Amino acid sequence: MRVSEWVPGIQVVTTYEKKWLPRDLIAGIVLTTLLVPQGMAYAELAGLPPITGLYTSILCLLAYFVFGPSKVLVLGPDSSLGPMIAAVVVPMVMAGGDQEKAVALASVLALLVGIFMTVAAVAKLGFVADLLSHPTQLGYVNGLAVTILIGQLPKLFGFSTEGDGLFDDVKGFVTGLGDTVPAALAIGAGGLAVILVLQKFLPKVPAILVAVVGAIAAVTIWDLDVAVVGPLPQGFPPLTIPLVSLDEFGILAAAAVGITLVSVTDTISTASTFAERNGQEVRGNQEMAGIGAANLAAGLFQGFPVSTSGSRTAVAFAAGAKTQVTGLVGAAAITLMLLFVPGLLKDMPQPMLAAVVIAASFGLADIKGMVRLWRQRRMEFMLALAAFVGVAVVGVLPGIAVAVALSVLNVFRRVWWPYRAVLGKPAGVDGYHDLQQYPDGAQLPGLVMFRFDAPLIFANARTFREEIRHLAQDGTRWILVAAEPITDVDTTAADMLEELDEELNAKGISLVFAEMKNPVKQKIDRYGLTRTIDPAHFYPTLDDAVAAYERSHG
Repeated sequence: MRVSEWVPGIQVVTTYEKKWLPRDLIAGIVLTTLLVPQGMAYAELAGLPPITGLYTSILCLLAYFVFGPSKVLVLGPDSSLGPMIAAVVVPMVMAGGDQEKAVALASVLALLVGIFMTVAAVAKLGFVADLLSHPTQLGYVNGLAVTILIGQLPKLFGFSTEGDGLFDDVKGFVTGLGDTVPAALAIGAGGLAVILVLQKFLPKVPAILVAVVGAIAAVTIWDLDVAVVGPLPQGFPPLTIPLVSLDEFGILAAAAVGITLVSVTDTISTASTFAERNGQEVRGNQEMAGIGAANLAAGLFQGFPVSTSGSRTAVAFAAGAKTQVTGLVGAAAITLMLLFVPGLLKDMPQPMLAAVVIAASFGLADIKGMVRLWRQRRMEFMLALAAFVGVAVVGVLPGIAVAVALSVLNVFRRVWWPYRAVLGKPAGVDGYHDLQQYPDGAQLPGLVMFRFDAPLIFANARTFREEIRHLAQDGTRWILVAAEPITDVDTTAADMLEELDEELNAKGISLVFAEMKNPVKQKIDRYGLTRTIDPAHFYPTLDDAVAAYERSHG
């Protein structure tokens, strides 16, 4: 494998065209106006100092330039990961705890996510993103949106609360309303309104930048008594190896698994969306390598876990970004600000950061998607609802486990209780079809055609047997299994088939198969099932089997 396949940045440098530079420069500058306030806001969402959001943004953009395969994806602090990071870090440092300790914990978390991502990329485990089905993702992000919204409301109103879970946060917010700071609420609510209105009616205007500049101007001009970010540290943090205890490492490792899964799923879905627009193909394993490198880089420079950002990617794409040089421009612009004008954002109000996060939570929520599931498939709506409740009630990290478990159980349910059908031949329609759809379909006396729409394995062997027993009525001579949907037969199912065939033979009924795939037929032969099932009772098509039945029974 060529080095450039695992280090796409080499190809970007060697094939870069000068005509792309103006568009990448403009897109990078536009992107920076979003990277700075969102990076700071999402750092606070994760329970960390705002400056760490800028460190993280710089390092992940640089690393993804070197190792990321997509031309336009933008990585950085993400609203969906913030609550997950906070759920781990905040309890470990306790309320009002040591910020340096919090940064160290978050950095180790980023390093672990980077290691897991890199190992998964090398092992070609991109399919793990499939562990979160769309309904469970939908429920998860809606639960996350509610959790973020409720958690940020106190800051928007100018006070703070301490709570453990959604209900505690709601109670703390309601009881703390008497401590509302009018100036903070005016800044926060006003900034939120500006963001939402501009995003709705003037999407090309940088809504967050306008709101942030307005909030800073209001605090400066009227000297409002509102909590502000304060001066940022000048310069750049040195290479740092964060240290934690063994017990803390275990907790962080478990959390990193959940964050890795969410980050992979989010990245693959976002990459697929923009790859279609660019005519590119998604390289899932290389995407994981790129995100892994970004997390490793962030973790070594006082950063925290990152993922792909759909909103920032959309901004870069709309601004005309051609390559990852856009990200380099953004990283350079943030670095220059920290080196030469670190006090530029010292008067940014804390309620304004809350407004940025709340606006992001509105973008996460997908109520229409839930309504569509309710109309289209109630079972999948219930899965989405269960994932929502898991995140909102149990917690963000346990909610990930709930969402994954629900996705896996849903797959298992479909295999356990697959669709089954008795077939007939409708007049005027070619082939044999489900009698529930064509109740007038013709059936030959003594012949029952049965279709089982799943691989035949240990989980559904009993279901298959009971269905066949139910069909084995008086007068039945053949039970013909339309085996085309049966993609596998395991040893448990093979033992069941052997016992079932002997049971049916004792009643004078033959178990017959048609359209069985060759790999499955080879397994049947290897299991020795043809000792009991007549080898002549395997037919290439249903028509052949029906013709044989007619010849033998008239």
